[in-house]
Amino acid sequence: MTKAKMLLSAARLRTLPLSLSGIIVGSAIAFSEGFFNGYILAFALITTVGLQVLSNFANDYGDGVKGTDNEERVGPMRALQSGIISDKEMLIAMVLTAILTMVSASILIYISFKNTNLGLSLFFFLLGVAAVVAAIKYTVGNSAYGYRGLGDVFVFIFFGLVSVLGSYFLYTLKLNFTVILPAVTIGLFSVGVLNLNNMRDMESDKRAGKNTLVVKMGLGKAKQYHFTILVVGMVASLLYVLLTFNNAFNLFFIVSYIPILLHLKRIVANKNAEALDPELKKLALSTFLFALLFLASFNIFL
Repeated sequence: MTKAKMLLSAARLRTLPLSLSGIIVGSAIAFSEGFFNGYILAFALITTVGLQVLSNFANDYGDGVKGTDNEERVGPMRALQSGIISDKEMLIAMVLTAILTMVSASILIYISFKNTNLGLSLFFFLLGVAAVVAAIKYTVGNSAYGYRGLGDVFVFIFFGLVSVLGSYFLYTLKLNFTVILPAVTIGLFSVGVLNLNNMRDMESDKRAGKNTLVVKMGLGKAKQYHFTILVVGMVASLLYVLLTFNNAFNLFFIVSYIPILLHLKRIVANKNAEALDPELKKLALSTFLFALLFLASFNIFL
C-alpha cells in the first residue's frame, strides 16, 4: 500500500458520517425556526470533518508511538503500526490538518458574527482551539485522557453538546434549552461508537496500559453501559418531540431506532471481540441516519 493510501486509511473515512451528525441536527432545528445560511452549513461541515480527521490521525499517532497498536490488536491495521507511515510523517499530517481546520473555523466564525460581536467571535475561536486540543490529547502525550477513561466524557461534550448547540447558535445567535435534548442523543450515540471500539480492543488496551472505561468496568458492565446510553439517547430525542410537537411527521426519525435496536440485540448476544468491529460502522451510520431523518422530520411539513 502506498503512503497516500495508508494516510487516507488513517483518516478513517467511515467515521466521518458520525462527526457530521451533530451539525446536521443543530442545523435541522435552526432551519425549522426559519434560519438558514449555506455558508455556515458548508464551513461547519468542513470544520467538523477536519476535527474528525485530526482526531483519527492523532489516535493513530498516539497509540502507535506508545505501542498500543500492536500485533495483538483486534481491529484493522493502523498507519504507524504498518510501518508505511513514520511517526514524523503522521505528526506533519496532524499539524497540517490542525491548521486547515482552524482556518475553516475562523471563516465560519467570521460568517456567523462578522464584526458585530467580538466577544462571541473570541469565545467560538477558543472553543475551536479547545476542540483541536481535545482531538490531539485523546491519545497523544503522557497525560492523554483516553488512557485514563475520560474519552467518553470528551466525545459526549464535543460530538454532542458542542456540535449540536454550537451549530444551532451560529445560525440563530440564541440559546434554546430544548436543543440540549437532541444534543444529548447525538452525544450518547457517539459515545456508543467509542464504547464499541473500546470493547473490541479491551484485551490489547489492558495489556498496553490504556485504561479506557471498558478496561476499568469490564466487558459485562460495558455492555450494560452501552445499552443504557443508547436507550437514554433515544428517549432524549423523544422528549424533544413532546416539547416541540407540531405534526405527526415530527416522529419520522424514529425509523432510525430500528437498526439501533437490532444493533443492541447483537451486542447483548455477542461473545467475540472481532464481531464488534462491523458494529462500529453500523452504529455510526445509524446515527447519521437519525440525523438525516431528524432533519426531514422537522423541515418537510412545517
